[in-house]
Amino acid sequence: MPATSGPYPDLQRQVEEFASHFTAAEGELSRVIVGQREVIRQSLLCLLAGGHALLEGVPGLGKTLLVRTLAQVLDLPFSRIQFTPDLMPADIIGTSILATDALGNRSLQFQPGPLFGNLILADEVNRATPKTQSALLEAMAEQSVSVARTTHRLAEPFFVLATQNPLEMEGTYPLPEAQLDRFTMKILVPAPAVTEMVEILQRTTGQNPVAAVRRLDTVRLVAMKQLVRAVPVAEVVASYISRLVLATHPRDAAASALVRRYVRYGASPRGAQAIMLCAKVLALVAGRGNVALADVRAVATPVLRHRLILNFEAQVDSITPDAIITEVLRTLPVDRELADLEPIMHGADE
Repeated sequence: MPATSGPYPDLQRQVEEFASHFTAAEGELSRVIVGQREVIRQSLLCLLAGGHALLEGVPGLGKTLLVRTLAQVLDLPFSRIQFTPDLMPADIIGTSILATDALGNRSLQFQPGPLFGNLILADEVNRATPKTQSALLEAMAEQSVSVARTTHRLAEPFFVLATQNPLEMEGTYPLPEAQLDRFTMKILVPAPAVTEMVEILQRTTGQNPVAAVRRLDTVRLVAMKQLVRAVPVAEVVASYISRLVLATHPRDAAASALVRRYVRYGASPRGAQAIMLCAKVLALVAGRGNVALADVRAVATPVLRHRLILNFEAQVDSITPDAIITEVLRTLPVDRELADLEPIMHGADE
């Protein structure tokens, strides 16, 4: 694809730089985090798509280490918030305090909370009450918080990585569907393999722990997010994404038998937006300036798995959202035009 005019006159060079920076950040994270390559990649996809991620896994799998290392690699201010039942909205947002200046004049001054950072770890987010969860929801949705009728903007970039334990449910408050929908991806953190466990033991019990170095900065990160928005998407690809999301609804004409039987509610339009943005990032990582069918299929499961609401019969039959999505991807018809759409590599002739 030749260089283009407009806001990105040298698109080929920018795509190559994007892929190079992404690979460098991904490699640095992998140097510290043993295994978990899909978790690392999906976290970066969410960040560059301008969204937020929900990490689900049992304790001790390195979720906190991943977020801390990500902050070091991207050189972003990092805040960790430990969510507990007694945590109040003011504890994370901040509050106005009565301050006295040198002349004795008193005034209310806003004291920012830990939410005023670039990279936020919301640890065990489902332990907080709905009131506190809603405060986090506003920040995720609007990138701002409201205190005493005053709106305070949050810094750019703003990325929330929330964690939750899928096993321990006592004393927790399930996240409402509206808040789950704000997460671009739900990322499952698996247990390590034997070889990975050996490597973890060797790294964490020795005298010289591995430390991450900076690979990106705020300016570069913001520019990469802007480039993602500039990636064109063919109408046939957008149509496939739309049909894919609608096929998760049991009343849709394209819904499979599995969807009609086990799904109560399908994914929202926000899910389609998340698929498109994450597919754009994946295309750039591959050095392409256009989205292909493979990009959409690669991100569909982590983007949609938390947006499907299954019925009681699905629980009885041990049917998971991932199984539903796999079935939808398998049965959804692909237009011939889309199947013939080859990924365009930069530097190739059109």
